[in-house]
Amino acid sequence: MRRWVLHMDMDAFFASVEQLTRPTVSDRAVLVGGLGPRGTVAGASYQARAYGARSAMPMAEARRRCPVAVVLPPRGGVYQAVSRKVFDIVREISDVVGQVSIDEAFLEPVELIGGSTDDVERFAARLRERVRTEVGVPASVGAGSGKQIAKIASGLAKPDGALVVPPDQEHELLTGLPVRKLWGVGPVTESKLHRIGVYSIGELAALHPGDVTSLLGQAHGAELHRLAHGIDDHPVAERAEAKQVSAETTFDVDITEPVRLSTEVGGMAEHAHRRLVSSGRAARTVTVKVRDADFTTISRAETFATATSDLGSLSAAARRLIAVAVPPGTPIRLVGVSYSGLATSEQEALFDSPAHESEPAPVPEGEPAPEPTPLPGRRPWRAGDDVFHPENGHGWVQGAGLGRVTVRFETAATGRGRARTFQDDDPALKPAEPLNSLGW
Repeated sequence: MRRWVLHMDMDAFFASVEQLTRPTVSDRAVLVGGLGPRGTVAGASYQARAYGARSAMPMAEARRRCPVAVVLPPRGGVYQAVSRKVFDIVREISDVVGQVSIDEAFLEPVELIGGSTDDVERFAARLRERVRTEVGVPASVGAGSGKQIAKIASGLAKPDGALVVPPDQEHELLTGLPVRKLWGVGPVTESKLHRIGVYSIGELAALHPGDVTSLLGQAHGAELHRLAHGIDDHPVAERAEAKQVSAETTFDVDITEPVRLSTEVGGMAEHAHRRLVSSGRAARTVTVKVRDADFTTISRAETFATATSDLGSLSAAARRLIAVAVPPGTPIRLVGVSYSGLATSEQEALFDSPAHESEPAPVPEGEPAPEPTPLPGRRPWRAGDDVFHPENGHGWVQGAGLGRVTVRFETAATGRGRARTFQDDDPALKPAEPLNSLGW
């Protein structure tokens, strides 16, 4: 019987939730993340991506690329609530679900076993429509004979689309794609394949299996060769929650220069950070692992007082650890960075550096320009904060400074609202529960 696997990925999820709950910015470029000098981008709307901004980029660089963006601090509790509502729908319509992260999952509905391409297209349309109408966020769906094809298809369907790949078209789809699109092909594997002239999945599939395993190892090479031929029998199932997220790489030539080693550790810290953010969690402990030319493995760890997912803080810890762990001049063949002590609860420092005060975000034209530091004795309102006013209801801070704060009163349920400016010590203006912005 024909197998159908679907992959659902909510588009630019963090930014989409902000656009949902703050209707004034629903069609604007939005960046979500740390607002200070060491902040990093946790999410970028497609309007911001058009300027070259993207997730995991330093916020300062993203703001330079997209100066018109509205920059908002992340609200982990809101994203978790929206995610739960989306996946309640997913599990209602599919009996087999494997949630991968806060914003994506694989499905293998029993009702689609042996079904036609039209059946799958109707199912995907129904799923996307329910998520859009019942929750309010866009989702892209891909489908094929296995998880690999489904994930590739959902990526090609973005933004806010669907792509079902019939079995007789899978080979054509895979052939022209770069090898990096395959699961298990990272920078090192990609470099090895490029050195022998293999750049596309089709070129990898054309190699003799023995040549692939000789180059990449028996298990890894055989698996990639199967995937390149569209052979994918990986089951769809719920995964046990990971205890840590990590990234590591083995160098073709041993590294001895401390500056180069620090740079490589920073790269691994960024790769692991992407997985951390994708899982919707923060970490308390950073661990660095190195293996020298004699195959001796050394690891060092640092633990924060509270969990954080700020790339600047995590990367700085990793670099401190590598400087302590490796004497200058030691030949290093492998380096890895892992994050553990994972937490899903929102922390004060989530996605941001705990060592700085947040900077205000840009505000729409005509609004007062924010100042980074409030006047003495004034409430330190931050752009993006949720607030409540007894007459105007729930709102969010668009900008603050010079003793004033401008608030846009709106939620996902109200549509675009009006902005009002108050003295920043107005006793009627109170901090509010972010979940109220959903209007549920």
